[in-house]
Amino acid sequence: MRDPKQPTTIIDHGDGDEPRCNASANADFASVLQARMSRRAVLKGGLGASLAALFAPLTPAFAYGTTQASASLLGFAPVPASAADRVTVPTGYRVQVLAPWGTPLSGTDVPFDPIRTSGADQAALVGSHHDGMHFFPIEGTDPYQGSSDDGLLVMNHEYVEPRFMHASAVGRALTRSAVPLDANGKRAADEVLKELNGHGVSVLRIRRNADGVWNVVADPRNRRITGLTPMILSGPVRGDDKVKTKYSPDGTMTRGTLNNCAHGVTPWNTYLTCEENWAGYFVNRGERPREHARYGVATKTARYGWDLADSGADEFIRFDAGAKAADATQDYRNEPNTFGWVVEIDPFDPNGVPVKRTHLGRFAHEGVIFHAPVEGKPVVCYSGDDARDEYIYKFVSAQPYHQASASGALLDEGTLYVARFNADGTGDWLPLKWGHGPLVPQPVNQGEEPDCDCFKSQADVLLNTRLAADKLGATRMDRPEWGAIDPHTGLVYFTLTNNTSRKTADAANPRANSRWGHIIRWREAGNDPAATRFEWDIFLLAGPSGDSRFAGKPLTAEQIFNSPDGLWFDPDGRLWIQTDTSESVMNAGDYAQFGNNQMLAADPARSDLRRFLVGPLGQEITGVITTPDRRTMFVNIQHPGASTSAEDFAAGRLTGTWPNQGRYPRSATVVITREDGGIIGA
Repeated sequence: MRDPKQPTTIIDHGDGDEPRCNASANADFASVLQARMSRRAVLKGGLGASLAALFAPLTPAFAYGTTQASASLLGFAPVPASAADRVTVPTGYRVQVLAPWGTPLSGTDVPFDPIRTSGADQAALVGSHHDGMHFFPIEGTDPYQGSSDDGLLVMNHEYVEPRFMHASAVGRALTRSAVPLDANGKRAADEVLKELNGHGVSVLRIRRNADGVWNVVADPRNRRITGLTPMILSGPVRGDDKVKTKYSPDGTMTRGTLNNCAHGVTPWNTYLTCEENWAGYFVNRGERPREHARYGVATKTARYGWDLADSGADEFIRFDAGAKAADATQDYRNEPNTFGWVVEIDPFDPNGVPVKRTHLGRFAHEGVIFHAPVEGKPVVCYSGDDARDEYIYKFVSAQPYHQASASGALLDEGTLYVARFNADGTGDWLPLKWGHGPLVPQPVNQGEEPDCDCFKSQADVLLNTRLAADKLGATRMDRPEWGAIDPHTGLVYFTLTNNTSRKTADAANPRANSRWGHIIRWREAGNDPAATRFEWDIFLLAGPSGDSRFAGKPLTAEQIFNSPDGLWFDPDGRLWIQTDTSESVMNAGDYAQFGNNQMLAADPARSDLRRFLVGPLGQEITGVITTPDRRTMFVNIQHPGASTSAEDFAAGRLTGTWPNQGRYPRSATVVITREDGGIIGA
């Protein structure tokens, strides 16, 4: 007789990315660019001239005060592309591995073997798949000023690779996304608990020793926020009927945060973690309401099958979002509606309850970036919806910023806008404000629900942010990822990583399917962050030499890259660009020329671009920040070794073992310094 606990079947959701859900007829960015290029071709005299003109500043607003002849901010020799299983940095730099998955919060040096670690143990260990992060100086008064030797490193853990976590996976042909089920179609509850506790956020005190080595040190503020941590719902959606659940019948609380990708840092010194591809963690095998369907909630099996945990515990069955009871307060039909938000965490308060700020909208948030605050003016921030054909958003607070009293409450009242990019190089911010424009209620009979084209409240607009943006006619973009704001010019930059659903070529991305990605930028009208109009241009087209453009020229061998993702400006004005080539194509075919995922640095004012770092095999480079003195940089290496095939995993052959600390490869932070103690990148 077969042992019922022996894994027999497998759930495999592939890469875990959200399926394409936008069926609107809104213009996509390709068509906007095509229209713009057609007009320029007429004005400039041909396609080549128009493509070059696209990269010229559209107006003097895009010009820098520094001339091309002045010295570049980049002072390092670029590194070559590489397919080696190591971290490569320029000559004169060194690398230290810090806080890999499984590091105890106590900072003690205890060997970590993931398959011998329990689910409860994982709650006291650094999570898996490191992503966005920030270094908070230990003084706790300003997110960018203070100690450069001592602080709190706060980082996201986007997802997990189950085959590297469980004894039941050993010797089985599992991809990086697959999970085994037992003969009864169930999952071991402790495995599910371990995966939930591998997600979320880590808060770690780190300190540099006299020898220059950084370590995690014990501190009462060290903690984990996971897929089980209680959280407050705040803003217009708080208490709405569509977020009431068995766990929180009044719709004011939820449990956990998932698929935490990029992040944000508020002017009042708190951390924002963003929920990206969260929808696939849930399953609804019945009729899906629009709050599920437009976001890609699964219809057959959830991403990791957490609802199938053999204990049947409440914290697991909530991932089955089908209607099971008489009303929403007795089941978890609304559980997916409590995800897709931006979560605020105070890293200096170990007892603080995280808050989901619902006025920032519900979608696949990549990250949040803020304009520098101005006393007496509104707070302004941006976020991209990281899915194919989705949108870019801006939030403007209703209340002005005052340094002495600023708090997360500023994010609970204001206006959320979505971007429309016009073919003439202008753009509009369209307000997602209930009762205005097409976002109006529609008369219905008592007890009926409105149809998918109308909205009954501001909470309804925010719960269905994507549908509201569809209705307003926002521009469908090529997977908006991280954003960054130039500290000298105020220009806003966003990465558009790729979009293989694009079927036609255009002048701005001259290939069928957008495989390589690009970076867009814009200036708000009148240099006012709260403006409702802007001007835009393309900063860079990624890709191989000859099929790419930067400052009007093809990228060189020292510059080529694809799939821009992470983005950050340092205080000097260097733009750091990180890549996310899928491990399914990495180092294969025409992707082989790019090597492993990498990080580049650009000096936009002087049109300089250089490759700074290449990561090990199978990973994604993501997350970057420096200490206030800019002499120590932290970069995350996510899912090293993920390109190991299912067959090789079964045979015990791993493609990539970085950082060579234990049984399996492990996500980790790398600390980068210069041998001469100088500023990173200079």
